[in-house]
Amino acid sequence: MPTSSSPAYRSSEQITQLVRGFEAGTLAPQQFDHHAHMTVALWYLSQLPFAEATVAMRTNIQRFAARHQQNQLYHETITGFWMRLLRHILDGAEPSEPFAELVYRAITSWGSMEVFFRHYSKQHAFSTEARQHWVDPDLLPLPLLDPDALAVKCERLP
Repeated sequence: MPTSSSPAYRSSEQITQLVRGFEAGTLAPQQFDHHAHMTVALWYLSQLPFAEATVAMRTNIQRFAARHQQNQLYHETITGFWMRLLRHILDGAEPSEPFAELVYRAITSWGSMEVFFRHYSKQHAFSTEARQHWVDPDLLPLPLLDPDALAVKCERLP
């Protein structure tokens, strides 16, 4: 598994191992950091239509959090934001780009919460409403990240 000095999953085997460990709940909570979240989300988005990938991500994060007694882990607006952004990144990728390279590029280009906080103030983002339900950004709108436009299945296989 990647470490803090290796910020991304660089092979299909690492990605598969991460997804399996996440779904089985065998990852330690500290292993399921932001980069791991992004990697799993990209994997779901590469396998499923947007709505189904989002449901899978939501359900599995909630299951993972419950298994590790960390129910505060799930945040609907943050998850929805990243699913939209990562779908947009997948849609803009070259079809010939290997999936592991796309994951690495996404993480090294977009792998901090800074992009989220360009759109959301901390007060708005950490409200009870935003944690439980999707809320629109209060700083910058998301014009390219319309969920209705993201219903297309990506044919990329990791």
